[in-house]
Amino acid sequence: MDWQALFNMQKQLDSYIEENHGLEKADLFEKKILALLVELGELANETRCFKFWSKKPRNKQSVILEEYVDVIHFLMSVGINKGYDSFESTNDQHINRSEIDQFQIVYEQTIMYKNEPIKAKYEELFSSCIDLGNILGFSEEDIQRAYLEKNEINYKRQNQGY
Repeated sequence: MDWQALFNMQKQLDSYIEENHGLEKADLFEKKILALLVELGELANETRCFKFWSKKPRNKQSVILEEYVDVIHFLMSVGINKGYDSFESTNDQHINRSEIDQFQIVYEQTIMYKNEPIKAKYEELFSSCIDLGNILGFSEEDIQRAYLEKNEINYKRQNQGY
């Protein structure tokens, strides 16, 4: 996966949003962390992996992928905010965890990164998010394609006063 290209696209989107909203000098780290946590919650909600009380099935994989890509947008954004704008993917391991376990790991690592925003914590968080995508059944090609589609939608939304 060409993460560098996606990071570059995310930098451009972040700059575009900040310019459109007059936020070039604002410290948005805390807000972006909260946005990442909210997007993780929305993703978990679509998988319904925790809804033991409900018989309704999980949402379509395409909907779950779109929510996952929202997580990826904010994941990259919280890294870019601290000067971390690359990731080397190592998809040579098989993850044997449940969706619930992996969601909880990502939540915990997000808070750990918030409290200590160093590169090592960011890389752990990023790897855990990629592991979550693998557990959810997404290939790198799925993620890249969906990211490109959502990036285009995000620009359209900004241009429409979203």
